[in-house]
Amino acid sequence: MSSIKIECVLPKNCRCGESPVWEETFNSLLFVDIPAKTVFRWNSLTKQVQQVTLDAPVSSVALRQSGGYVATVGTKFCALNWEDQSTVVLATVDKDKKNNRFNDGKVDPAGRYFAVNRRSVYKLEKEEQIPDGMCIDAEGKLWVACYNGGRVIRLDPETGKRLQTVKLPVDKTTSCCFGGKDYSEMYVTCARDGMDPEALLRQPEAGGIFKITGLGVKGICPYPYAG
Repeated sequence: MSSIKIECVLPKNCRCGESPVWEETFNSLLFVDIPAKTVFRWNSLTKQVQQVTLDAPVSSVALRQSGGYVATVGTKFCALNWEDQSTVVLATVDKDKKNNRFNDGKVDPAGRYFAVNRRSVYKLEKEEQIPDGMCIDAEGKLWVACYNGGRVIRLDPETGKRLQTVKLPVDKTTSCCFGGKDYSEMYVTCARDGMDPEALLRQPEAGGIFKITGLGVKGICPYPYAG
């Protein structure tokens, strides 16, 4: 296995970066900043960043089989047209709960877009703090970003056993995905909201996008929404 390398490829200062998704067609990484109500698209070749700002907190984004994207915006499932920056509401939930919103969302192998307000995963060790976003590698193992734990961990989903730990130079790691050539790179989002000035001085890259190489495993391409 190659030596692991961690670098901040995009010092974006996201308040709460989340939902990284690799778009192979454009060699780009999609991700959101939830409280900033913004979806970003970072081109890994040109290093250019594009963005679309919406009218409510956007907690996840996904590819759409028919073209464009889908996103969870507030308590709505929306189709997102990147070219004209327009959205079309596909469905709305919890209309009677004004302060509610989706927390995260992903597309399953059948092309269904799932979103949740709360979730639970494997019980983790105390120092790993709060389990957050996750992804699956080509060997069927689970990678979980640990919020306030400053790490991503690899778990065996059948036994719950921890197989690997990768520490990052920021505490508020939020989610992860595989991407790049052959899906051999891992991208990790993080947050900076709630950090005091002293903590931000210690972690100047908080809120940025990190790339991890040399993990020795590859990921799988993301599933597109079939609707």
